[in-house]
Amino acid sequence: MMENAPQEPAPRDTAKRLIRDLDRATLATSLDGWPYASLVLVTVAPDGAPLLFISNLAQHTANLKKDSRLSLLFDGTAGLAEPLTGPRVTVLGRAAPIKDEALLASYVARHPSSGIYAGFPDFNLYRVEIERAHLVAGFGRIDWIEGAELLQRA
Repeated sequence: MMENAPQEPAPRDTAKRLIRDLDRATLATSLDGWPYASLVLVTVAPDGAPLLFISNLAQHTANLKKDSRLSLLFDGTAGLAEPLTGPRVTVLGRAAPIKDEALLASYVARHPSSGIYAGFPDFNLYRVEIERAHLVAGFGRIDWIEGAELLQRA
């Protein structure tokens, strides 16, 4: 009798895990029509939406104020001998500043060093509304996922 091979997780579950588990991402914004990438620390809201805590002094924030569209690359390939075989997900969405002390406290809990900036007037918490995501989870495992599939709605 043959044993059943382990079933791979659904693409949405792999993408949700990467977004939830990784504490940093590459943020891409538009700088006068040019792609502009930077490293950001992230956490997620209870529904799974990515949260950024960024300064008005940063170029990526200036870019978002002109055009709220962004992408976030969550790279789960660290430590792999062949990184291109590992999982990563690119989130496409729009970012908007929010005032929410509970979410800010959650962000600071995940990134304690950000607590020093929490009272600075030029730092704001941004919520990313996910429109779509593109998952590459290894050879032949490439999927587009709608944003609603990545959020836990009450």
